[in-house]
Amino acid sequence: MSNQYYLVSQLPGFSVGDDKAVPITYEYYYDLCSRFLSKKEMKILDGLSLEPPLEDSKTGSNFVDNWNYKEKSLRLALAQIRALRMKKKFSAGNESIAPDAVQAARTASGMDSPLAAEQYLNQYRLSVIESMRPTDGFSLDAVFSYGLKLRLASRMKKFDEARGLASYKKIYNRILEDQ
Repeated sequence: MSNQYYLVSQLPGFSVGDDKAVPITYEYYYDLCSRFLSKKEMKILDGLSLEPPLEDSKTGSNFVDNWNYKEKSLRLALAQIRALRMKKKFSAGNESIAPDAVQAARTASGMDSPLAAEQYLNQYRLSVIESMRPTDGFSLDAVFSYGLKLRLASRMKKFDEARGLASYKKIYNRILEDQ
């Protein structure tokens, strides 16, 4: 636990919503973590992702497991909505989907701008991370929370409206051609 105090104290604070660059890269964060966390904890960190695996598996961290469930719920809800719009069949199988993820997916799907929808979804993701953040700022879960927030902020900073619209149209046209 004392190692985590040293680790967390070296992590610079940042705000996801401001226009400033993210103060550190994920690679730097990962390298710093590798100096202070055990092999078991690093294995959990290796699985920390904005795109959790489709199959359920326990990571060893309730925080990461909860994040994976929430993000998977959001992705399944978005897939269901997209399938309905395209009159395609989609089944989430026996997966339970978090009600707030369904609501976020519905709201985002109703937006005219893909960029606005993605920004909304990222704000939802940030609120999920913040709502799950542990009260002990020096806990292992606080380290994982910081990593997710850093990944999300880095991703959000890469958004460019013109490039995104061009990519969206390309993907959308490819989908229509495959029908």
